[in-house]
Amino acid sequence: MPASLNVVKHRIDSTKKTRQITNAMEMVSQAKLNQIQKHTTSYEEYASQIKSVIAHLAQSHLLDSVGKSQGQKSGDGQSSTKRSAYLIVTSDRGMVGSYNSNVIRSTNEFISKHSGSNDYQVLTVGGNGAEFYKKRGVNLTYEYRGVSDVPTFAEVRQIVKTITTMYDAGKFDELYVCYEHFVNRLTSRFRAEKMLPVDSESFASEASEDIETKTLTAEYDVEPSEEEVFNVILPQYSESLVYGAILDAKTSEHASSATAMKTASDNADDLIDTLQLQYNRARQAAITTEITEITGGQEALRH
Repeated sequence: MPASLNVVKHRIDSTKKTRQITNAMEMVSQAKLNQIQKHTTSYEEYASQIKSVIAHLAQSHLLDSVGKSQGQKSGDGQSSTKRSAYLIVTSDRGMVGSYNSNVIRSTNEFISKHSGSNDYQVLTVGGNGAEFYKKRGVNLTYEYRGVSDVPTFAEVRQIVKTITTMYDAGKFDELYVCYEHFVNRLTSRFRAEKMLPVDSESFASEASEDIETKTLTAEYDVEPSEEEVFNVILPQYSESLVYGAILDAKTSEHASSATAMKTASDNADDLIDTLQLQYNRARQAAITTEITEITGGQEALRH
C-alpha cells in the first residue's frame, strides 16, 4: 500500500476514535443535564415563593427601614460612591463550547456600563473565570472551584456565608450575580441580578409586574421585631438567589457541553466521509496505475 494511502487510513482511524470519545462525552453531558433539570424544577417553586414574600415586603418599605439601620450600623451609609462587586459563575472545565467566553464577554460589557472606570471587585465561582481575571490583573477578592455537576444547597450556603461576611465587613456596597440563564438545550441568555443589598429598589420592577395587588400597599405586623424577622428571611433569599444562579449556570454548562460534543461528533463524521472518499479515490488511482503498468509490461513482452 502506498505511503499516501497509509497516511489517509491512519487519519480515518484516528478520527473514528475521536468520534467515539465525543459521542461518549455527549451522552454524559446529556445525562447530567437531565439530572440537574429535575433539581431545577423543585427549586424554582421554592425560589418563587421566597421572591414573592420579599417583593411584598419591599412594597411595604420594610426592606428600606431595615436596610437603613444596617447601613448605619456598618457605616456604609455615608459613602457617596458605591463600590460594586460581581459574582461571576463559569465552569471549571473546558469542552463546553462558547459557554465561558459568552459569560465573561457579557459580564465585562455589563461591568463597563455599570461601573465604568470606577474601582470594582470580582468574585468567581469556577476556575475559567478566576484564571481569566487573574491573568488580566483584575481585583479578584474571592474564588470558589470544584462546584458539583449537580450543586447541593450545602455548597452554596458556604459561598453565600463568605460573601455576606465580606459585605457586612464593608468590602463592597453592592453585589451582582452574573451567569448564563438556561433557556433550552440550544439557547442560553446572560443575566446579571442584584444580590446585595436587598431593598425595595431591587424589587421595584418585579413588584409592578408580578404582584397582582400592585396598586395596594401591603401592611404587616412584625413580631418579635423587623430586624429579627429579616435576619431569617434575607439569608434565605440570598442563598436561594445564588443557588438558583449556580444551578441555572450549571444547567447551561451541561447543555453547552452536550451541544459542543454533538457538533464535534458531526464534524468528525463529515471528516471521515471526506477522508474515506479521498482514500477510495487514491486507492482506485493506485489500482489503475498498477493495471496500466501490467498491461504495458505485457505489451512490451509481445514485441
